[in-house]
Amino acid sequence: MKQAVILINPYLKTESEFYQPRRIREELMRLGVNADILPNRRTAHIGPGGAESVLGKYDVCVYLDKDRYVPRILEAQGMRLFNRASAVELCDDKMLTHIALAGKVPMPETYPAPLCYKQDAQPDGEEEIGEKLGYPLVVKECFGSFGEQVFLVGGKEELAARTRALRFKPHLLQKFIAESAGRDLRVIAVGGEVIACMKRTAKNDFRSNIERGGAGEPYEATEEIRAIARTVSAALGLDYCGIDLLFGKEGLLVCEVNSNAFFGGIERVTGTNVARAFALHICREMGF
Repeated sequence: MKQAVILINPYLKTESEFYQPRRIREELMRLGVNADILPNRRTAHIGPGGAESVLGKYDVCVYLDKDRYVPRILEAQGMRLFNRASAVELCDDKMLTHIALAGKVPMPETYPAPLCYKQDAQPDGEEEIGEKLGYPLVVKECFGSFGEQVFLVGGKEELAARTRALRFKPHLLQKFIAESAGRDLRVIAVGGEVIACMKRTAKNDFRSNIERGGAGEPYEATEEIRAIARTVSAALGLDYCGIDLLFGKEGLLVCEVNSNAFFGGIERVTGTNVARAFALHICREMGF
């Protein structure tokens, strides 16, 4: 029997966080692939002989963490990851995502913020960017999940305070898409093809994340949505992803891409067996 390992972040605690790996394991097992769920802790390192790991008995790895180093070590040993290390890196860093997709899909206007390396230095130039983007505007930390590191900034004084607070963290400044305030689309793509789509709506927040209390409803995937998903998946090298789309004046805009997007909410809302689609893709790619 083929062996798969599902690596998860070692700090997961809630039942909703364990739903995704458990569902993938169930579907792999139904397809005749033995699957173990392991925390991504001490799984790989650099030893005297080079890259080493404790996962040698496994044929494939379903990588559900955001750590950028372990997947590189595993790939150096010849293991196939879903998703690959490069895809995880590009999605985990929101600015790298925008750079990789620039000119390929529509996105909100975005500026990288300067990173500070001196304790006594203060940010400079944010007022000019604010004038270009207009207020309110969005400030995002480049690394973050569940909308917790995303801020809506209403004016230049607030922008100065926010960028000062974030000056030692990679972050970006982005045009606020007012037409999409409190609503967006979450698209799940496997192998570049859309398998589920839902509209998310929040009543009291410009962010519509389900984890922040947003409500979901099924949404028909148009050809525009399918074309965006194919382009995004190809440009970032993704086997599986969640794509967040905003409603712009002239069409949909790619907001973010998540390489290990939770799918519990979209399975409940749409009735789509996302885990099954992902497991089938893995088996096809591996020739199981």
